[in-house]
Amino acid sequence: MTHHITISVETPWYDLFSRGSRDWLRHNEKVREAVQQNLPNLVAGPDVITGSQDRTVQVPVKLLEHARFRLSDASSQSSAGQGRGKPGDVLRQAQPDMGGDEGEGGNNDGEVKMLLEFKVDDIIDWLWEELQLPDLQPKRNTAINDDEYVREGWDKHGARARLDRRRTVKEAVKRRATQVNPVPFTNEDLRFKQLVHRRKPATNAVVIFALDVSASMTDAERKLAKSFFFFVLQGIRRRYGKVETRFIAHTTQAWEFNEHEFFNVSGTGGTGASTAFKLALEMIDAEYDPSQYNGYLFYASDGENFTEDRAAATDYLSRLGKLLNYIGYVETVPGSPRTSETEMKMLCGEIERSGAPVGSSILTRHEDVWKAIRKFFVQEQTE
Repeated sequence: MTHHITISVETPWYDLFSRGSRDWLRHNEKVREAVQQNLPNLVAGPDVITGSQDRTVQVPVKLLEHARFRLSDASSQSSAGQGRGKPGDVLRQAQPDMGGDEGEGGNNDGEVKMLLEFKVDDIIDWLWEELQLPDLQPKRNTAINDDEYVREGWDKHGARARLDRRRTVKEAVKRRATQVNPVPFTNEDLRFKQLVHRRKPATNAVVIFALDVSASMTDAERKLAKSFFFFVLQGIRRRYGKVETRFIAHTTQAWEFNEHEFFNVSGTGGTGASTAFKLALEMIDAEYDPSQYNGYLFYASDGENFTEDRAAATDYLSRLGKLLNYIGYVETVPGSPRTSETEMKMLCGEIERSGAPVGSSILTRHEDVWKAIRKFFVQEQTE
């Protein structure tokens, strides 16, 4: 006899599993939703880019409860029924409880949430898995030799911290098997792990972040830029063994800052983007040989720039495009995008059409960060 199993397309996908598996899958789905909803909080604190990569973040997750019968509170005066009814009785909805002032505590059941602690690296793994982003490809011949100590073999002498207990016990067992009235351990039983110095190839990268801090940049625009900078750096760190970061802020002049100052500094006056690009070029020429470093520049601005600065900005960006793996420009426009192209958008578009590794995106809300990151990774992969 042939059995046919019919699955309704309206059935939730986790209903196809056992009860225990369904509960686990539903919980995992809720956790992922909670993590994504709290992503802006990941970059709310100070020094999120240069801070420890082992740090954790707490995410509130709503507890899932199964439907169940529950006895009414003994002090309650209402119940599900009011005795036998008579023909003609009018049924109506229960009257709302008007007692109690708003904001006071009560004894009713409320929503229960628990705080789950995650490593930032684990959250980034989830995001990259869902985005299905390609791996970045380092430039050829950019690997340099790096020092490495690896464990290799054993010795009877060595530092106490490198004592191999399992190997020591094995040596003691073998010795006691051939002796009469053996002692538990001797110095001859001790075995220590040995470290050998090796040279290994490592790929290095430098990421330069540049930010327009002129008077026209608002706090909302800075937050969008900070969020993009943070998550794009996490993707780069997944590919390279060593990543250095530099921070440039500018108005009509450019300065280098540490991360904390970078996201808090504000200036007055106009915008001269060429000053930031010139400083980035000087950094590359002085400290980051393109034959040994994979270089990236990410620039965030509201799009405004002096028209008189266009020639200089174009020149410096074009020269950087010949040295760097990629240049990414994000235009921060909270709310709704502009109907016309800005000065910086047109400038980057011209350089991109000339064949330089340049890409640009518009950020109007936090969700646009993922579109910009996807565009960057996919476009850089095809260069």
